[in-house]
Amino acid sequence: MAKRRKKGPSFTPKAEDRHWYGKRQAARAAKNAARTGTRTVGPRRDARLLEAVGAVRPVKTRGSGAADAPELVVGRNPVVEALRAGVPGTALYVMSSGDERIREAVTLAGDRNIPLLQAGKSELDRMTDGAVHQGIALQVRPYAYAHPDDLLRRGAPPLIVACDGITDPRNLGAVVRSAAAFGAHGVVVPERRAAGVTVGTWKASAGALAAVPVAQTTNLTRQLKAYQQAGCFVVGLDARGGVPVAELEVATEPFVLVVGSEGKGLSRLVAETCDLLANIPMPGRIESLNAGVATGIALYEIARKRAE
Repeated sequence: MAKRRKKGPSFTPKAEDRHWYGKRQAARAAKNAARTGTRTVGPRRDARLLEAVGAVRPVKTRGSGAADAPELVVGRNPVVEALRAGVPGTALYVMSSGDERIREAVTLAGDRNIPLLQAGKSELDRMTDGAVHQGIALQVRPYAYAHPDDLLRRGAPPLIVACDGITDPRNLGAVVRSAAAFGAHGVVVPERRAAGVTVGTWKASAGALAAVPVAQTTNLTRQLKAYQQAGCFVVGLDARGGVPVAELEVATEPFVLVVGSEGKGLSRLVAETCDLLANIPMPGRIESLNAGVATGIALYEIARKRAE
């Protein structure tokens, strides 16, 4: 019986050229993410986004419980900037200390008593799920949110900032910074569809998160009503407001300032819940302000009223 001859030259395709390769790699990445239980932020790859390095970006998150997972900042510049900003690191992983920026990160971590751990490339690859880590990663502990009612007991009369629809962590950090500058006792954010405390928030707050607590609430409207029942005046910042912030006579009382997003402002239900709406007079051509800037202006006027 004659043997069947092969047609054409013999060829074995590479693994990455086979149809199952992508699925296997995706499954392996998901397994590694579940094993490490971390979220990773680090340097951006394309030229357009490289302008934002110094800010950090999420690379991979777990589908469930991501908010409670440790966060990883990766890359030499992001790690150094995070340490300078006072981000609460729990461990610094490095491959070697030969690079100047890595040596600076090691020094900053040592000054803050952050444990220094040596890690090989394969271990960092696994921890960061293949992100460009440049041989260094800073692990950040999850933020411990306060209870909204606890903010009432941090000062007398209490002054609280509530955020409605702010989705950028950096804007939240700017709000917290303004709150710290003008004596507010805490910031309240919704649990869903809103920014929470991330590495970007810590950096934008310039360390103010260490002094001003952030609380989460499941329902902002319900929480504002609870503050009203506790004796607080709830005032929303809105361009349609009938009272300039400089003329708020209730500023000396227990006070909750509600700030909306730059684009949409306050949501309908939140605006209806407020005792009154106040505006920031703007004679220029700009119709709206960044949330952090608007908060700073309003809190300055409130602080001035309280000091009279």
